[in-house]
Amino acid sequence: MLYAINGEDVPDSLGKRMTVRPEHLKRIQVLQDEGRLVLAGPYPAIDSQDPGSAGFSGSLIVAEFESLEAAQAWANADPYISAGVYQKVTVKPFKKVLPA
Repeated sequence: MLYAINGEDVPDSLGKRMTVRPEHLKRIQVLQDEGRLVLAGPYPAIDSQDPGSAGFSGSLIVAEFESLEAAQAWANADPYISAGVYQKVTVKPFKKVLPA
């Protein structure tokens, strides 16, 4: 089943985010390589494709996991959590409707 993982950043997270970004992306790349990733990306903190020093307010990952517990365990192991980038992470089941 698909799950949406929504991470909300702490204020002024850009420095922490950039420090561990390679490790964060490496884990997401594994999901992609396994054919389990639907989409992933950050929320710019301002209305801009490249927010520069404004940074990001969080991230969204939609991917396939065996269960809600497996998705939550994967999310809990994210480097953005251990580095203090995320202040809150929510994992919910997700039903993709479009595009088909």
